[in-house]
Amino acid sequence: MTLTLTDFDYELPPELIAQAPLARRSASRLLVVDGERRTDSHFADLSQWLRAGDLLVMNDSRVLHARLLGRKESGGQVEVLVERLLDHSEVLAQVRASKSPQPGSRLRLEEALDVEVMGRAGEFYRLRFSGDAAELIERHGRLPLPPYIERAADAPDEERYQTVYAREKGSVAAPTAGLHFDQDVLADLREMGVDIAYVTLHVGAGTFQPVRTSDLTEHRMHTERYVVPQATADAIAAAKARGGRIVAIGTTSLRTLESAALEGDLKVGAGETALFVTPGFEFRMADMLITNFHLPKSTLLMLVSAFCGLEDIRAAYRHAIAARYRFFSYGDAMLLHKRSQE
Repeated sequence: MTLTLTDFDYELPPELIAQAPLARRSASRLLVVDGERRTDSHFADLSQWLRAGDLLVMNDSRVLHARLLGRKESGGQVEVLVERLLDHSEVLAQVRASKSPQPGSRLRLEEALDVEVMGRAGEFYRLRFSGDAAELIERHGRLPLPPYIERAADAPDEERYQTVYAREKGSVAAPTAGLHFDQDVLADLREMGVDIAYVTLHVGAGTFQPVRTSDLTEHRMHTERYVVPQATADAIAAAKARGGRIVAIGTTSLRTLESAALEGDLKVGAGETALFVTPGFEFRMADMLITNFHLPKSTLLMLVSAFCGLEDIRAAYRHAIAARYRFFSYGDAMLLHKRSQE
């Protein structure tokens, strides 16, 4: 059966889109999906769904203050969303303006930064900062909440739109499955013998870009950078050897692992991925996935449908909507078991 974009559509009541985090990270609900079985649980009770010897693989990327407002030399308003850091002083960015800025022109951002437009790179722009781009963005930029959160970022978001283990700066969107973990949950898991390892994938603004073609084979993903440390590869090998399960925390961790293992064995080190996962993909690394609920027609919904089975995901989403789960970045979580690929 050939799948098209409409196969990944669903109707979501707008009031189920979470606009703010809960008072406590692990207060989220957790929908456990194992084939046709669906169980309502709570994230604070995650330990009851795992066992000693399992390994959690988490994305330790940290969200940059990647949104900057300003003006062109002509006075026209401009909004910049940094996509990725290219080097010490240059970035790739989305630039919204009434007229496209020209190469060689300058943008005045946040009444503090003069940035030179170096040229286009597809739908993005190359921008050059006058100093350390990462440092200047962090000092003057704004936290880039997702477009479906209908408010500006405030002080609590500075903490809650980062995971408690975030450390490698470079993302423009949070790896949101990790937002549910607090120190109490992590301590419970470690105490019961669950191990934790880290990868890094810097999430680009392309994560919010819609799929614009009904023919999925024509869609092209944005490229994102990732790193798989040797220690993580060793931890995965050890877990598999003892019969433990590999639990990817978020689609970013899952895409990192599967990208690094496309040729078979897990490759250590840095790489770039534009991996687009749709039903029929053969997963080599992860056995389970913790993730949030994803937008209709999104590449992430396609990924979880590949991991869990399209019909099982459809049924899970119908259940979640009927049970009034909270959706998207600040919403509730799912624990998915990989479908049998026999």
